[in-house]
Amino acid sequence: MRRFSAISLIALLASTSLGGAFAANAASLEAAAEKLGADSARTLEFSGAGHWFQFGQAPVPGGPWPQFDVSRYTATIDFGAGAEHVQIARLQTVDPARARPAPVEQKVDAWLDEGKAWNVGLPPNAAPDAAPVATPAFAAVEERSAEILATPQGFVKAALAHQARVEPVSDGLKVSFALGKHKFEGRIDAENRVEWVRTWIDTPVLGDTLVETKFKDYKDFGGVLFPAEITREEGGYPVLRLGVASAKLNGPASFAVPENIASAQPAPINVKCDKIGDNVLYLTGGTHHSIAVIEKDHIVLIEAPLNEERSLAVIKKLSEVVPGKPIAAVINSHVHFDHSGGLRTFVDLGATIVAQEQDKPYYEKAWANPRELNPDLLAVSKKPAKFLTYKDELKLGEGDGEIRIYRLAGSGHSDDLALIYLPQSKIAIEADAYTPAAVDAPAPKTPNPYAVNLYENIQKLNLDVEKIAGLHGVRVATLDDLRAYIGQKQAAR
Repeated sequence: MRRFSAISLIALLASTSLGGAFAANAASLEAAAEKLGADSARTLEFSGAGHWFQFGQAPVPGGPWPQFDVSRYTATIDFGAGAEHVQIARLQTVDPARARPAPVEQKVDAWLDEGKAWNVGLPPNAAPDAAPVATPAFAAVEERSAEILATPQGFVKAALAHQARVEPVSDGLKVSFALGKHKFEGRIDAENRVEWVRTWIDTPVLGDTLVETKFKDYKDFGGVLFPAEITREEGGYPVLRLGVASAKLNGPASFAVPENIASAQPAPINVKCDKIGDNVLYLTGGTHHSIAVIEKDHIVLIEAPLNEERSLAVIKKLSEVVPGKPIAAVINSHVHFDHSGGLRTFVDLGATIVAQEQDKPYYEKAWANPRELNPDLLAVSKKPAKFLTYKDELKLGEGDGEIRIYRLAGSGHSDDLALIYLPQSKIAIEADAYTPAAVDAPAPKTPNPYAVNLYENIQKLNLDVEKIAGLHGVRVATLDDLRAYIGQKQAAR
């Protein structure tokens, strides 16, 4: 599992042997440390309100991440332990141009300590009075570790402890250092305030992804000099805009890794394979699914979600179940990162990527990014991507192997969202519009507009649908299940 070196981070921030190891301009770093209180800072807590943005979920390919209103944001950091605790209360901002589910307040309780990341909250479908539980967040270690150094005090402490390179620039200093394979850069202005901090983390779609945190309008918060405005960008668009209401140093900070988190290990990737139609295989076993359509001399795969590890597991399973048939094409449901993170593996395999026309230029640009932090197979082979694109619809194959692809018109979720239809099996395949739950699960009180839009598109396209195979969900549903879910009457029989 890829991890930011939390052990190195702890050693770096706990170091007290600062004398005699600085670059020539260390006095300026020392002045910044003194002004910001970084030289004596053991802990930092700051809070405020503003906006949070959902990385990798742009409703328009290449556009900004969707916005949430943040009523409360509190971060507590223990520099010596390399630990962080962030609490957020957020609500998706209403967009009058898009029909979305009614906003529901989300409460985030995110932790990092001893190289372990976890979240605390109610389990899915839990009763309101159920006790919160801690669940591992293995993939968050790198980003949360980087956030500690993306504070003015954290960055200056790290720069001093790690013999940073200091270069004079106009009205200030550029400061840079490396922590393991991660680079950190920052700028200190003429008044010894940190203006911005940059680092890079690995993400499956974007590769080495720039994370830039900017600080503005420093003010005195009860004796602590701290920015009144923080903006963090990731992948070129904001992921956080925070108006700071309070900040303090060396307050109490209590961290303890829960027992179940301390012993937790990433679960092995499991791919379960079930036949759901003639020559149609449902590949499940996790949060995201794929579907394989077995053609005469090749396989067409629908969806390559998450990451390379998941794609390799799918390839292995298909080689066991359908030996000797290559995966010639992969149909992508939409550009959201959890549904496209495994596509590069199939480019390396030589498969054609079938995508809506908006997605091709986005992928070409994203896949051209450097991938030094975690080179994948495609970064090594450097094979060119092959695309087959469509605007509103596309037909693949003939006869029993026919596959129809439609862009879901009017979806509030994503402008490139696809509906895939297999006419011989009468199966509709979709992502994020309708997530089939357990048979006895109650329907929502208010119909989900994404699911309503899916049903309207099926009706408008006059598709004879018997089964709905969601790329999320716990089962294959029926069209009547979808009708019940959105509050429509069942069709007459």
